[in-house]
Amino acid sequence: MKLTIKKRAVKKFLKGYPLIQEEDLVQMKKTTEWVELIDQQGKFLGKGYLGKQNKGIGWVLSQKDEPFDQSFFELKFLTAKEKRTSYFNDEQTTAFRLFNGEGDGIGGLIIDYYDSFAVFSWYNETLYLAREVLLKAFQAAYPEIVGIYEKIRFETTRLPESQHVTGEEAKEPLLVQENGVTYATYLNEGLMTGIFLDQKEVRGALIDGLALGKSVLNMFSYTGAFSVAAAMGGATETTSVDLAKRSLKKTREQFEVNGLTPDAHKIIVMDVFEYFKYAQRKGFSYDVIVLDPPSFARNKKKVFRVAKNYGEMVKDSLSILADEGILIASTNAANVSIDQFQAMIEDELISAEYEYQISGVYRLPDDFQTIDSFPEGNYLKVFVYEIKK
Repeated sequence: MKLTIKKRAVKKFLKGYPLIQEEDLVQMKKTTEWVELIDQQGKFLGKGYLGKQNKGIGWVLSQKDEPFDQSFFELKFLTAKEKRTSYFNDEQTTAFRLFNGEGDGIGGLIIDYYDSFAVFSWYNETLYLAREVLLKAFQAAYPEIVGIYEKIRFETTRLPESQHVTGEEAKEPLLVQENGVTYATYLNEGLMTGIFLDQKEVRGALIDGLALGKSVLNMFSYTGAFSVAAAMGGATETTSVDLAKRSLKKTREQFEVNGLTPDAHKIIVMDVFEYFKYAQRKGFSYDVIVLDPPSFARNKKKVFRVAKNYGEMVKDSLSILADEGILIASTNAANVSIDQFQAMIEDELISAEYEYQISGVYRLPDDFQTIDSFPEGNYLKVFVYEIKK
């Protein structure tokens, strides 16, 4: 099927922009076939597919008129594999991203590696319909993978959100390494596995001295990965705060698999925004505070959006940050640019009349491949601030 692109959108596709938006099309059509994009004079622009997903309506996979057969996808997987040679050769890290969607040439598909197992994440049904050819291509490129799982990240009532696909089944928990630290992961427990792999370099900084001799507060702690990294990096104490009840058991487990006593660390199930007030009332103070909220969160009293509320959270953090403390401010919100995010943080620091300097900036690590023509794909933004009150 051919799809005609509006004149104003032609230039971005010629420059390699991969995401198709409904407003780019002269006429919206529904199809699960591969599609050709053409301009209004009938000139070929690219080839891809349409598929309902959380952003855009489809992806361009090639700027050539070529068949999307097993060899096409196999080459994509082999090229991505070659770029991750350093990760495969790193004995201290056995979990990382194998294939990062549009950054590796197939928007709508993400594949993560967990110690010889692969976890596919499918973001739309159209690509999922090509699942068999993609799996065959992947297995040809990665014969060493012993088992495959998949996560369904699009709306459907026909498929389980997580399932084992083929090969061996992983132990539960599956213990993986990252920067020499052990993390307990679960490959078939809903959409999450227990660790967000994009934060490996920030956790690495905590291990390598950023947390040494310091008290660390980890907000929105999930399974406590930042806390464990800090503890392994010599933190005197860690406090992990998350609203989800499962975070208590999961965080204890992360400490235990590293030979650390969970009772020596605080794990608190509480609304993060309430904890700021609680800690201030109690006179608590922390040398390092990690702020890594979801892009959107809701509790009984409040709706939190990074684009609107992150600055307010920074302000709350400053009230319990020690003098000459460190603030690790992080977001994965793709709708907030790095300049906007920096301004949100620094507006609060300036308002409080604190001296500060940036000692570290982190974007997505190299296994999370991105392309220059799609800057919003590099969603992770992390600033490390040294703050003097």
